Amino acid sequence: GMVHQHFMLVDTFTVLENLILGAEGGPLLAGGLAAARAELARLAREYGLAVDPDALVADLSVGEQQRVEILKVLFRGARILILDEPSAVLTPQETDRLLGILGVLRDRGVTVILITHKLREIMAATDRVIVMRRGEVVAEKPTAETDAEELAELMVGRKVRLDLDKAAPSHGEVRLAARHLSLSDGRGVRLLDDVSLEVRAGEIVGIAGVSGNGQTELLQVLSGIRRPTGGALEVCGRSVDPGHPVDPAEMRVLGLAHVPEDRLRQGLVPAFLASETSILGYQDRPPFCRNYLLDGPAVGRHCADLMERFDVRPRAPGLRSSHFSGGNQQKLILAREMAREPKVLLVGQPTRGVDIGAIEFIRRELVRSRDAGCAVLVVSVELDEILSLADRILVMFAGRIVGEVAAADADERILGLMMAGAKAA
Repeated sequence: GMVHQHFMLVDTFTVLENLILGAEGGPLLAGGLAAARAELARLAREYGLAVDPDALVADLSVGEQQRVEILKVLFRGARILILDEPSAVLTPQETDRLLGILGVLRDRGVTVILITHKLREIMAATDRVIVMRRGEVVAEKPTAETDAEELAELMVGRKVRLDLDKAAPSHGEVRLAARHLSLSDGRGVRLLDDVSLEVRAGEIVGIAGVSGNGQTELLQVLSGIRRPTGGALEVCGRSVDPGHPVDPAEMRVLGLAHVPEDRLRQGLVPAFLASETSILGYQDRPPFCRNYLLDGPAVGRHCADLMERFDVRPRAPGLRSSHFSGGNQQKLILAREMAREPKVLLVGQPTRGVDIGAIEFIRRELVRSRDAGCAVLVVSVELDEILSLADRILVMFAGRIVGEVAAADADERILGLMMAGAKAA
């Protein structure tokens, strides 16, 4: 059975209803709902997967929803469990609980296949590790006979340094300020609630939180994609209020650049050439545009230069964007936004779905931009990434900023509690 990275549950159904969904009329329900309920209780007890069978999935935490997914697989009698990036949406505490559950499953005779790029989880939860690179198996060995450093090198094909050498932040002028921002959807549901923050020149501010707690909406408001329903925004000295919003094009003129969370839907057009992707949002500016027409050779030279500077491979401006790997697509988008030396840089999920080599490069470039005086705001569900990059950390939960800590003083356990809404600071 498979537990997908994005859960396959019906929010408006109960745990028990999700468990039996698709099994109606089959042998699994031969004994009726009472028997299914008893089997759920037995599985939960045996594997340490406690969950209320009558609770609506919509009311469960992300960690509890993941337990339901595992129970669904076990309920159907699976003895092989495949998990795809299972901790991508979990707090550190939920991740630790998950790794404990996987150990119980193994001890009960279940074969567990864990697909992940997180080296700490590999070292903590597995007995044997297989490393793949470019679609091929390049190594297989007992976990006890390797370490995180060797695995990273095997994954990339060279030595990798994920630890960053950072000077102290310069803390210059305030470049981005949000005051009591709020945002509601068409039904009046609050997506952002009284959000206030500042980002100064020469610092990286990290937004930590479990996915779905308002981070996406915050980036959309700050970048001009969505109009807030309340509050005020100041970008590079210009005040913006809900009655006089600016759009992303105007934000770029002010000096704000945005690397969106979803590169395929928002960062590029897959059918476009890499050269076209390299100027998206800036195509009406010189030297790319002359007399309302694109200057193809100038665009090609610009893209080739970016590819060289940001190590985008292959170095082929005429190749369609869809033909590049995820890491190289991300580097091309980052290159496009950083090439103009923005005063403010918003980055959503900077290393989502990219290999360790690209992670190393992207993080180093973000620190370099900060050291050059840019005000950088990074949103990431990867807590270790926030801890590595940020000078200050803000935690979001349920559309609110629930805590702020200096990265040097950050405690991963306390941050995890804040991400789950259990502690505010």
